[in-house]
Amino acid sequence: MENQTQLTRYKNLIGFIEKKFKEDISIKDIEDVSFYSYRNINRIFLALHHETIGKYMKRLKLEKAAEYLKFSDSDITDIAIEIGYSDIAAFSKAFKKQFNCSPSAFRNSQALKQHIIQKAINPLEALHHLKLDFEIEELPEMEVLYLTYQGAYENINGIKKTWDQLVNYALKHNLLQHETIFFGEILDDNEITDTIHCRYNAAIVLEKELNFTIKGLFKTKHIEAQKYVKFIHKGSHESCIETYHKIYAQWMTAVQLEFEDKPVLEFYLNDEEDTPQEALLTEIYIPVK
Repeated sequence: MENQTQLTRYKNLIGFIEKKFKEDISIKDIEDVSFYSYRNINRIFLALHHETIGKYMKRLKLEKAAEYLKFSDSDITDIAIEIGYSDIAAFSKAFKKQFNCSPSAFRNSQALKQHIIQKAINPLEALHHLKLDFEIEELPEMEVLYLTYQGAYENINGIKKTWDQLVNYALKHNLLQHETIFFGEILDDNEITDTIHCRYNAAIVLEKELNFTIKGLFKTKHIEAQKYVKFIHKGSHESCIETYHKIYAQWMTAVQLEFEDKPVLEFYLNDEEDTPQEALLTEIYIPVK
């Protein structure tokens, strides 16, 4: 039988680290949140995540820095300070160890990559008279129930298994209605984060407050109202990556808005059970300031 107290402590620890990883988190902070000695919770964490708590927090900092380098024009020193490094030399050394290149080289390589993709897309668009269609939309605040998948985003079967678990749990507790909204949260950039560490939340919007205690690794959270740029992808979930490449390659010229440091959302408009793959519709919401 699952020990719900232990699971709750673990979930609280993960939530705390993901919210505070840019700050200086002390051993006492970890112990206060998890109700374990640091030595013991670190052993459990290592078994579950294949890395220590310290390495996990350091990786999150550096991956966030890589996102800022890729998607913003912020000065490298400002980025280092933003993620908790007061020493730029220490930041550069840690970044190079993680990504095998300096922060400036990483930023330059991303600019070159976007340029190459843009050149590859333009002839295709000219041929098919395509353009990048989008809308700017503000989503209201939401209360959601979710389950986290960790691994390669290309592993559609793994993500589907996570969805099956969530749907079965929601059905068991009578949470699904005909109007229930299903969506995914993309928490990591798979060009930055190692495949085994990429995270995806399968989620449903809750219409009312839960009247039972959540068990297992299922979680609830509040998502604040946020402005997004919305794109439509038509086709299989596997082919979504093509739409993302097109979006980011043309972002600077077509959208010209600054990214917000929040997860990308995907809303699924069709039921895969009765919709052909080529007719599936996915709304992609990219957060902006």
